[in-house]
Amino acid sequence: MKSFPVSLLILALATATAFAYDPSPLQDICVAINDPKSAVFVNGEFCKDPKQANADDFTFMGFRKPGNTANPLGSKVTPATVNEFPGLNTLGISAARIDFAPGGLNPPHTHPRGTEVLVVIEGTLLVGFVTSNQLNNTLFTKVLYKGDVFVFPIGLIHFQLNTGKTPALAFAGLSSQNPGVITIANSVFGAKPPISADVLTKAFQVDKKTVDYLQAQFWYDNN
Repeated sequence: MKSFPVSLLILALATATAFAYDPSPLQDICVAINDPKSAVFVNGEFCKDPKQANADDFTFMGFRKPGNTANPLGSKVTPATVNEFPGLNTLGISAARIDFAPGGLNPPHTHPRGTEVLVVIEGTLLVGFVTSNQLNNTLFTKVLYKGDVFVFPIGLIHFQLNTGKTPALAFAGLSSQNPGVITIANSVFGAKPPISADVLTKAFQVDKKTVDYLQAQFWYDNN
């Protein structure tokens, strides 16, 4: 991994911290711990006694290896949210590694609680986001190359597609310790229990046979 793209990643993460969406912490650290007996409960997580915290709590090694892209989407997201990285609790930031096979797609999705800054480390990505109804569902899209940075505003539907013939790699910084992910196709057609066909046929203006077909598919989650 070259120093230039990594420096951009660091800048992106620092920027996300500066504009963090989560509430500001009222203490230096609050390492998340799965211990209901803990006396402090902050941002949805119990806090480890600060006196027992150590450097390992603030270290995440899950980005060392590429994600497995041998799946229907040809992509794999490796998240580093508070769920995987307890030291992030109350810090208002998280990250993700996104690996793409040639032609791989990180499908249309939203992060309801965080803005995302994406840095391309290797490869070529077609990225974009769609604005809300208020702005007429306008598509903003761009082809990104190694070293390029793109931002996806909080809550808006966005995607990334590897248009190159070689694998691609990107890192993302997000302005929440737990930004959440809503994958559009999975949520609409893979909901459990399923959304009524009467709703979906009207919403998408298709026949019931099409809805039944889509609801019968296996909607892969690349997170």
